[in-house]
Amino acid sequence: MAVDALRLAAILGLAPGEVAGLTGLAADSRAVRPGEVFFALSGSKADGATYAVAAAEAGAALVVGEGARPAGLPAQTAYARVADARQALALAAAVFFPRQPATIVAVTGTAGKSSVADFTRQIFAYLGHESASLGTLGVITGKGAHYGSLTTPDPVTLHRTLDQLAGEGISHLAVEASSHGLDQRRLDGIRLTAGAFTNLGRDHLDYHASLDEYLACKLRLFDTLLPAGAPAIVNMDGERAGAVKAACEARGLKLFTTGARGEHLRLLGRETAAFGQRLDLAFGRHAHRAHLPLIGAFQAENALVAAGFALALGAAPKQVMDALETLKGVPGRLERVGARGTAPVFVDYAHKPEALASVLDTLRPATAGRLIVAFGCGGDRDRGKRPIMGAIATEKADVVIVTDDNPRSEEAATIRRDILVAAPGAIEIGDRARAIGEAVAMLKDGDALVIAGKGHETGQIVGAVTLPFSDHEEARAALAAAGGTVL
Repeated sequence: MAVDALRLAAILGLAPGEVAGLTGLAADSRAVRPGEVFFALSGSKADGATYAVAAAEAGAALVVGEGARPAGLPAQTAYARVADARQALALAAAVFFPRQPATIVAVTGTAGKSSVADFTRQIFAYLGHESASLGTLGVITGKGAHYGSLTTPDPVTLHRTLDQLAGEGISHLAVEASSHGLDQRRLDGIRLTAGAFTNLGRDHLDYHASLDEYLACKLRLFDTLLPAGAPAIVNMDGERAGAVKAACEARGLKLFTTGARGEHLRLLGRETAAFGQRLDLAFGRHAHRAHLPLIGAFQAENALVAAGFALALGAAPKQVMDALETLKGVPGRLERVGARGTAPVFVDYAHKPEALASVLDTLRPATAGRLIVAFGCGGDRDRGKRPIMGAIATEKADVVIVTDDNPRSEEAATIRRDILVAAPGAIEIGDRARAIGEAVAMLKDGDALVIAGKGHETGQIVGAVTLPFSDHEEARAALAAAGGTVL
């Protein structure tokens, strides 16, 4: 591929002649091929500099790192020292894979990123644009989905994907921006058009030292990555929205606020309606009414942020309001998979305290009988949220079943015990398939069941192994066995 040597040289602090002939880039020494540049990244578990010699032996023509030249690096292998190797990798990836969709918007926040990204994709498509979304659910275009595993992929994969999408004619792309991705510079080098914020709750405190640090990582989208004057959509009904609004104003971004507390796309009223909800909205001097075919206040918040992207970028208000009425839900986000009699069964990705509370609060008014929840917490993650989620489930549901999520390297029983400390009266069933089966079996007309925590995932991580597992499939099998209906 033709590489812009001047841009690459400027990123690495070298002369153009020193980068001539480089054929690719890698951050994994095992993936290095002859003629490529190896980026020695420092991580929580290993220092990439220790693999520099192995990369050189594999044929790396250049090694890039933050420290002094690694000992033992062959003399014929060039070395470039940079201030931020992760950022250099992302910027270099944008040079090696230069094509990007013309319009790229990014959304960050604790909850709602996947929904906002996909809703934005759907709205862009309704407006006539070739569109895609990229995030937790993988890459989704009008032709279907390609599932991935990270909310924000590594820079090389990300920029290769952007290049491929642009080559396929995608002009509009919505990207999820995770705190990890922002902190690790994975989104650097993307030519962003606009950014958005949903909310901030407790999450990833196994990675971030505090909620303030977590917020600071989110804010990097606005105070660093967005170009000056770019639109910034902020859900003013989300936690910590004020801090994000202030950061956007300080940066001089074009602020566009949404929600009941929003100034630009204001939610005047919301009423439950057939198969969804009716939204009364104000945009500018004009009032609009839209039927959103999704349930839950959180879905309304997410839809308004997505609409905000389109409106802030100049779309006709009438078309955007019409697009809201065509939105389809995201897999694993309060997704109805069937029913036993009149008792519906939902699968939801809620694996954080605020998300679990929101789902239960959404279902409570529509549930005449018992509200049943089956959930667990992941291993090797924030232990502090476990009793918090146990307390939320006990407070907001009538029947609580505590089961396994992704134990990873932790003892599953220990994780369940951490939850049960704050969940008196909860039923403990470690085997997730059996927990789902028993939850479905206890349903009576008027009840509702939500299986929370894994959503769209198709595997369960136990130890170092990912076992095939789908909440959707298990719920449908249990419903079929109980004589229920399956969607």
